[in-house]
Amino acid sequence: MSDSGPVDDTPFTRLVFELNLISRHSLATTRRRPGFLLDRSAFLILTRLELSEPLSLRELSEAFQLDISTINRQVGAMLKQELVERVPDPDGGVARKVRATTEGRAALTADQEHRAAGIGAVVADWDADDVSELSRLMQKFNRSVERIEENPWPRPPRTDS
Repeated sequence: MSDSGPVDDTPFTRLVFELNLISRHSLATTRRRPGFLLDRSAFLILTRLELSEPLSLRELSEAFQLDISTINRQVGAMLKQELVERVPDPDGGVARKVRATTEGRAALTADQEHRAAGIGAVVADWDADDVSELSRLMQKFNRSVERIEENPWPRPPRTDS
């Protein structure tokens, strides 16, 4: 322990600390871990494509707030792995769009199930109300980030009320 003065133990400081820890844990869920099929960028791009119509490289660049060259490189790797394919714009536009292939959707589903099993193991002994509350607060946090960044993220339809 440091002798640099009193410890700042406010709820906000604890939140910042815990969010730093959670980012450490989530970064471990990549292709380097046994059971995962997709690298982080492929998982995120496929997750975004799953929630919408096919998207152009420009639309993906805007959604992820990344340089188009970065998205182009990531999508190029996914094309080589046959996780996505280029398709004509369904609205008749000039730019080709990207959509998940059957293989890409299968890999995404497998990784989502693997992630869900891991999270399920973490909260297995939690009360259902605690899981619900954490979910509610995480959504509130994410929506606040999206509002500040002016970059809303689509969500799957809810099956409960």
